Amino acid sequence: MFQIVPAFAVPFAEAQYTGPATLNDELRALILAREAEGARWRNPSPSMRISRELYESDFNFFAWPETCVQQLREFCWGALSRLIAQLNGYNAELMNELAIHSHTWFHVTRAGGYFGLHNHPMASWSGVYCVDPGDEIPDRPDSGQLCFNNPNQIGNMYVDPANNHMRPPYTMNAKTYRLRAGQLVLFPSWVSHEVLPYRGQAERITVAFNCWFRLPEQGG
Repeated sequence: MFQIVPAFAVPFAEAQYTGPATLNDELRALILAREAEGARWRNPSPSMRISRELYESDFNFFAWPETCVQQLREFCWGALSRLIAQLNGYNAELMNELAIHSHTWFHVTRAGGYFGLHNHPMASWSGVYCVDPGDEIPDRPDSGQLCFNNPNQIGNMYVDPANNHMRPPYTMNAKTYRLRAGQLVLFPSWVSHEVLPYRGQAERITVAFNCWFRLPEQGG
């Protein structure tokens, strides 16, 4: 008997909002209008350096009452709940008891904008939803990519032809996304990630969130 067994896997999930044009048009208009107001909606105390070509909002985006925001909230929480239930084997009754806590915000990125390597240590799950991917640059396919570092930090301490071309999920390469409109990517908050420099002229707009959960008896 011989078999290859995956070990120490990192779960990601992807979901697509069906027919996102109307929702994303409304979100885009709202987000750009709030960005234009400047400091009122900006994150007042970012935890790391933010490039001047990137606008980061305060962390309460899903608390906004606008219909488009609440539609996006419902979609994101639905996908996240499905992921948690399947990975943990939770039934509907237990899922209904879980209290979700979150930080949610938007990014507007223009030419030259990027977001450096980081993770989110005080949350269990994070997500990124694409409102507008911006311009696609044929000769710069890495423009604005969402890039996740491979967490097997010592996996490439010695590279030779026997391990340099392993297929997924065993590859030592990073995991990257050229996001498309309406796409949601969910991932464990501890995974280090970054947004590579964006080279387009149109705005690249995303909504992101960090989540942590409590059962009623846990409080908090």
